Amino acid sequence: MIARRMPAFQPEIVDGFIASSNRMTGLPEFLGIRVTNIEPGRLTAEMTVDPRLLTSFGNMHGGVHSALCDHVLGCVCYPHMEKGQWAATTEFKINLLAPVSTGAVRAHAEILSMSKQTAVVRIEMENEGRLCGSAQGTVLIQNPRPKG
Repeated sequence: MIARRMPAFQPEIVDGFIASSNRMTGLPEFLGIRVTNIEPGRLTAEMTVDPRLLTSFGNMHGGVHSALCDHVLGCVCYPHMEKGQWAATTEFKINLLAPVSTGAVRAHAEILSMSKQTAVVRIEMENEGRLCGSAQGTVLIQNPRPKG
């Protein structure tokens, strides 16, 4: 395996991050995204396929796949970031490889490279034992905004 470049992993924040991530409101809550595992440079999240998220053809909308990718693209970086920093997605490309209509979708995110300012992340999505999507994107690592 090729060595990955990234800041140190902070295992002490993992449990708190998973708990706070799984309490998020807004789109992650609506989609039912739950972070299930974090390890150095990797994160797994899943969501149950909800009939409300299906197209008239009975398949999960590509925008839902994209939202899941966007969410994990940033989340995988947090255990490697300094307190108060945040990850802002700048771009990602997604390939939808197989239709999804039932079960759960699991997104596996892996940091390919991460500096103090940017990270490149690869994401693979699976449904019912098959690859249903693949993505790669970039996030900017933002420092806390000055108060005042």
